[in-house]
Amino acid sequence: MSEDSFSIWYWHWHPDLYSGVALLLGTYLILVGPLREKITAQDNIPTKRHVICFTFGCMLMLFALAGPVHELAEGYFFGAHMLQHILITLIVPPLLLLGTPGWLISPVLKYRYNMSMAKFLTHPIIAFISFNIVFDIWHFPSLYDGALKIHFVHILEHIFFMVTAVIMWWPILSPVPELPRLSYQLQMLYLILISLVQTPLFAVITFSNIAIYGFYENTPKLWGITHLADQQIGGIIMKLSWLIIFVPAIGVVFYKWYQQEESKDT
Repeated sequence: MSEDSFSIWYWHWHPDLYSGVALLLGTYLILVGPLREKITAQDNIPTKRHVICFTFGCMLMLFALAGPVHELAEGYFFGAHMLQHILITLIVPPLLLLGTPGWLISPVLKYRYNMSMAKFLTHPIIAFISFNIVFDIWHFPSLYDGALKIHFVHILEHIFFMVTAVIMWWPILSPVPELPRLSYQLQMLYLILISLVQTPLFAVITFSNIAIYGFYENTPKLWGITHLADQQIGGIIMKLSWLIIFVPAIGVVFYKWYQQEESKDT
């Protein structure tokens, strides 16, 4: 790619992605719409918030993986690739969870094996460790560069990111009582730890004196941004995104905890 070929209006045509998102959203709309009464009680109606959150999550996933951000990530900037990863791990998964009514998941958990597996995967310690290990491992230079060079590996990387991100968010946003959320105090601790644990990766990316990812050393640079500056921008995007998302989340949980304590005193 060259600087002249870049366009912010360019969208990648990935049939696998478009069909996957269409299948996900279409299945959701059918289940909460025409098939709802076969799944749950008649008075369990999905709210507008449910449908809006889930639909927006799907659209944002499509934007991140096929839109201008994807164009910049695959052909120009490490920083854009980091932004893409932030979108599909810290924003899309919570939107999908917030958009999923509990009654849509509960029938699946009636089977003993499904329930046992779900309890294991969504246990806060497992959820915390699995996401952070996956996120760190895929940022090893050899795997990171390999994913950018081989389309199938790139798809695999994004699937790992999104699946473990949903699991990571589950102890905070679980929609089902069978797999309950953490208490507010533990939610705050959990979010604080998540916001801190990626600090070493941020530091390595941001403060390195050399370009770590060879793939981006061979890409054209727009707007005069050097390879090393691009890498530093990517590290800053990572840290700022963690702060922008997790600090307000901790604040919301603290406010809910405060309200809960106040209601006990009245």
